[in-house]
Amino acid sequence: MPPGWLTSNGSDSKRPRALPTPKAAANMQTFTPDTSIASDVIASPNYGERNLGRAPDMILLHYTGMPDAEGALARLCTAGSEVSAHYIVLEDGRIVQCVPESKRAWHAGISSWAGEEDINSCSIGIEIVNRGHDWGYPDFPLRQIAAVIALCRGIMLRRNVPGHRVLGHSDVAPSRKKDPGEKFPWHSLANSGVGHWVQPAPIVRGDSIMPGAISDGVRHMQAAFAKYGYGVPVTGKYDAATMDVVTAFQRHFRPAHIDGIADHSTLTTLHALLTSLPAGSAAAAR
Repeated sequence: MPPGWLTSNGSDSKRPRALPTPKAAANMQTFTPDTSIASDVIASPNYGERNLGRAPDMILLHYTGMPDAEGALARLCTAGSEVSAHYIVLEDGRIVQCVPESKRAWHAGISSWAGEEDINSCSIGIEIVNRGHDWGYPDFPLRQIAAVIALCRGIMLRRNVPGHRVLGHSDVAPSRKKDPGEKFPWHSLANSGVGHWVQPAPIVRGDSIMPGAISDGVRHMQAAFAKYGYGVPVTGKYDAATMDVVTAFQRHFRPAHIDGIADHSTLTTLHALLTSLPAGSAAAAR
């Protein structure tokens, strides 16, 4: 299949059609891809230098959240859009690199993790073509997930990225983002050595910490989320920001039921993750 041919809907029964290079990217100087599994390079003008020469040690996964791959690629590769990513993974499993890994792509926005606020400087951003919650949120095709796994495994080896720093956009920006969302198969990635995962604790009836509560229990819960890496103030009040963090955590680590309520399953899963962090990890150290 020649370069630039992509499926727009991920269906094996559809013939692929040509995806034109965005006009803004047509005159961009190309570069050698960082991985041999990238089938195309379509250079984006939207990037810069990593702050203070920060070496990336995080992988941040997104969904494109747009109706089709063509529109997503155009937005990520058009000057003035102020957004980009290092990679785009298409529904058919093809991988397009848009920004060299050594450069700072603009994918995270206002975000934080484990005390760091310039997530763009410390991460490699991967956009996964999926219409997202606003456009029906379809399942992720198996061949697309296989490509994401292969891409992440290579980055983890090249950049020495620990599993607990393979994260979703919603983890680092819980009040703004939902992606890659509750349908994303984090467990499948973990089974292939990508990411940090424990079996979610069963959902059972029992005591929960409810939004609006003010207590030492809330303070301990916030401290546990902050220890894992989430950007939540430890105030003892279960406010809207705390509920956003609980919701983001559930989307990633306990996707069977997402309601922002800190039930027994959510808290037990959180503590299991903390216990299984490598000794001396950045998240645990903070």
